[in-house]
This record gives sequence, structure tokens and C-alpha cells, in this order.
Amino acid sequence: MSFHPNEIQRRGRFARAIVGITVALLVGAFFRTQVLQNATYALKSEENRLREVPLPAPRGMIYDRHGLIIAENIPGYSVSILSPSPDSLRASLERLGAIVTLSDDAIESAVRRMRRDPNRPTVVLSDASFDQVSVLEEHRSEFPSLIIQASPKRYYPDGPVVSAFVGYTGEISESELNSASYDGYKSGQQIGRAGLEKQYEKELRGREGSRFVEVDARGRVVRESGARPDLLPVPARALKTHLDLDLQRYIASYFGDSLQGGVLAMEPTGEVLAVYSAPTFDPNRFIGGIPKDYWAELNADPRRPLYNKAIQGRYPPGSTFKLAMAAMALESGIVTLNDRMPAPCTGGYTFGTRRFKCWDHKGHGSLTLAQAIEKSCDVYFYQLGLRIGLTKLIAGGVDLDFRDRSGIDLPNESAPLWPYAVDYYNRLFGPRGWTNAVVLNLSIGQGENSQTVASMARFFTALATDGEAATPIIGDSPIKRSRLFTLDDEDMQGLRSALAGVVSGRGTAASAVVQGVTIGGKTGTAQNTHGADHAWFVGFAPVESPQIVISVMLEFGEHGSRAARAASKIIAHYLKRPAITPLNTEGE
Repeated sequence: MSFHPNEIQRRGRFARAIVGITVALLVGAFFRTQVLQNATYALKSEENRLREVPLPAPRGMIYDRHGLIIAENIPGYSVSILSPSPDSLRASLERLGAIVTLSDDAIESAVRRMRRDPNRPTVVLSDASFDQVSVLEEHRSEFPSLIIQASPKRYYPDGPVVSAFVGYTGEISESELNSASYDGYKSGQQIGRAGLEKQYEKELRGREGSRFVEVDARGRVVRESGARPDLLPVPARALKTHLDLDLQRYIASYFGDSLQGGVLAMEPTGEVLAVYSAPTFDPNRFIGGIPKDYWAELNADPRRPLYNKAIQGRYPPGSTFKLAMAAMALESGIVTLNDRMPAPCTGGYTFGTRRFKCWDHKGHGSLTLAQAIEKSCDVYFYQLGLRIGLTKLIAGGVDLDFRDRSGIDLPNESAPLWPYAVDYYNRLFGPRGWTNAVVLNLSIGQGENSQTVASMARFFTALATDGEAATPIIGDSPIKRSRLFTLDDEDMQGLRSALAGVVSGRGTAASAVVQGVTIGGKTGTAQNTHGADHAWFVGFAPVESPQIVISVMLEFGEHGSRAARAASKIIAHYLKRPAITPLNTEGE
């Protein structure tokens, strides 16, 4: 078979065209790769050679109102490891566990971290001790992928004294990483877990930096510095609070190891001076992971040190609630401060076939409202409650915010318990299955009424001022005020005078008198089905120009006078100590 010469030439031209096109495509591809995309491929090459190591940012300092340190950062160490796969990481950690103690849980947590972010060094020890670091440095040649670096560590100089409000920090969890609330956070980072640390997480969190280490094809670190300029972390700004650390320390020393309960002290305008819950715990031991034995010890303690008794504990307010009764009755015109009730106090009050006792079995006789507040006469307030009636009594409690949280800027505050309407009792006991005995119980702060230390402090700011209650605020949140009741000046002064009479030779808190300081307040003894009665005192001082409002609740304190003595000691310390010169914390 032979081809015509023209056919041969045509096929030759076609083959040359094919070869030319192929060469052109190859040249174009090489040009694009070597010239046009040089920067992209160079970056990928460098990324394969370099690994980014995060540099944690120091959290913002926390100060009290005088510039004293509540929370700071001290030098610490973290240990991370670079590994090409989860199986390789697990093998490295098992070998590492022969040198420093690593539990099975710690190993599994590290593997989960790596799977979530394989390009990020996996944190093995977020708070390594100096001894651990020393041992690891001695075995550094056995673990070329190990990264040991300085890392700021959270520290609370006053530890247990401030745990009720400061909280603590801990590693972010997997569920939190999936939450929109923590958008932008990465595995292994530390976050606020409770208290101010959690409430002001966005303000206290700095901006993470990074440095780069050079690795070989197996992911082993061959150069730890100088591979690329570091991006330095940016510390967060400081959080300056209204707290008074000196007062906080005094409260802690007064409670010691013998008393348990909660305290909240604040200015009438809302600035919180102190929050304390006893017994307490050491937040420093929570940093870097809570030791199992310490966690078990705290949870086994029947005094519940992890339960914040100032903002989470709910207790019947007892006779401290009688001031709410008085405010309701005065505002609605049901009584005046000088009005007496039909039945004098003979140690009890008979309602139907049941006798309701007064705390003083000898009786108080015939009293005015002002005198009934001073003497804390139950019989007077039983009758006052019946005059108000259940419907208005419940509505009045709702209007006075006894169903609402105080609004303090701390997480996990409990809402008080108070009926929402008469229908509450219809649902609880069935229609008409209840009697006005519920009114008598509510009238003296018992029954279906449980308040927090914080909610009672907030209510008494209204008594210390002009009927407006202030939201207790610790940090940078705006202070809010809301009107609870409206009374004329004469009634307001009369209530304050009656409260001053409580803390005098005439009242139930006679033992709490402080020389040179007029304290106004109300004791309360709350029935407790689990043991001895709880003791309350809520008040303010000086009565003529209040500077401090305080709410004290002692679990199993037996009588309100005991809480009143604690409150008077705290008030005296605050008002009588030498002035404290604020420290300059600008620029921190």
C-alpha cells in the first residue's frame, strides 16, 4: 500500500501541529507554575516546612476599686506535640507517659484535640510544672516533635477569699467549640469557666499570637526559632471592678472555718463591694485542670463549697420580708406607721382552729407598725397580711421583683421563688384546696417564698434611697435602677427610723449596735426543715446617709441576731477603717 506524496505531507503537518500544541501546552503549564503561581506554590512549600505554634495572650488583669490585684498572670509552661496522624500521636503520648504521668483520659483528650485541628500543635500539658518541664527537657532527643514553651498562667493572689465572684479559667470544650458563643476560638485555648472570668470573657480574652517552627518530612522539629518572624500576642485590657478587696478579706476572716452562708455588700447606688460564700474553695487549684481528688473532696463536702450561697442559694427570707409587707401596705394606704391591729400580740394568733405562734411566746402587746418592725412581731404581720389579701399580696411581691433575679453581673444566678398569681395555689392544692393560712405564712417570710442574698440586698437599696432599687454590679456593666414603690418622705423616714430601732436597745438586733454608727436593718429567722433555722440580717448604714447596704445569711445560724452581729462587724470595718488611697493602674 502506498501513499500519495501530498497525503504524506499532510500527515506530517498534522503531526507537527500536534507536537507543537503539546509543547505549547507544556510550556504554558510550566510558565504558569514557575512564574504566575510561583508565590502560591512557594507558600505551600513553606507551609509544609513550617508549623504555626500559637502564643497564648495574657488575660486581662482584674483589679478592685483601689487598684489591688484580684487576678493576674504569672509565668507558666505548656507542652505540645506535633504529629502527622492520630495513631502516631497516641504512640508518642504512650511513650511520653513513661516519663511524665498521663492518664488515659488525658491521652484521649489530646487525640480528640488533634482530630479537630490537625495543623495545630496538640496540647498535652496546659499547665506543666517546672519539674515536668525539667524531666522532658532531659529526654528532648527522644521526642523531637515536642514543643515546650512559656505560657501565661492565671493566678489569684487571694485564692479562696475571692472564689465566690472571680471564678476560674479552663480549657475550652468540644461542645463549646461548636457553639456560636465561642466563634473564633480554637482547640486548647483557655476560657473563663465561672464568675467574672466567664461573665467578662470577651473583655478579658487577648488576641493570640504565633511563632513558627521548621519541621522535616516526618513532622519532627528541626528549628524552633527564626523560621519566620513571630506574631506577638496582644494582652487584653484590665477589668477594673467596684469591689473592695480589703472588705472582702475582712469578711473571709470573720467567717473563718466555722460559719457557712453568704454575704453581699454594696453601695446603695449599685456598686458591689463584696460577695462571699462560705465555705469556699481555691480557684488556683482549678487552673490547668482540676485534680480528681480535690474535685471529689469538694463534691463530698456536705457544706457545698461549690454552691454560691450569695447568688444561687434560695432561702425563706423570714422576718426580713416584713419590710416588703410594710412597703406594700403603706403605698396602698392600708395602714400608717402609727396604726395598730385589732388583736394585740399575746404570743400567738388564732386563725380558724389553728394557732399561729409569734417568735416571742410572751407576746408584744398592742403595737404600731413602726414598733412591730422594731420588735419583729409576727402577730401584727399576720393581721396585716389578711388586710392586704392574697391576691394583692402576691401581686405586690411580683411588683417588688421578688420573682426576679437581682441582675448581678455573675453567671448562674438563681431566680427567687414567689407565686405568680393565686392560680399558683389552685394548681398546687386544687381549686379552693387552700385557706388563708398561706397568707399568714407569706406575711412573715415563710411558705412559698425563697429569696437569694443578692435579691434581698437589692430590695433594701430601695429602702436606703427613695424606693428605687439598684441592680448590683461588680464590673463594667451599666448600673440599672427601677422603682419598686413610691412613699412620701414622712413614710420613708419612718421606715428608716423603725429599721434603726431594730439595731438599738429596743429591737431584735440590740447586740449588733456599733458605737458611733447608726445601723438600720431587719433580722430574720427562717425555718429550715433540714436542721437548725437559718439566720438573716439585711440593712444599711449610716441610716442618715447610707454608704453601704449589706445582706447576710448564715446557714443553720439559729437566730437573726447572729447574722446581725456579723453584719455590724462588717459595716464597722468598712466605715471606720482609715481611707485607702487608690493605686494607679492606668495603662495596665
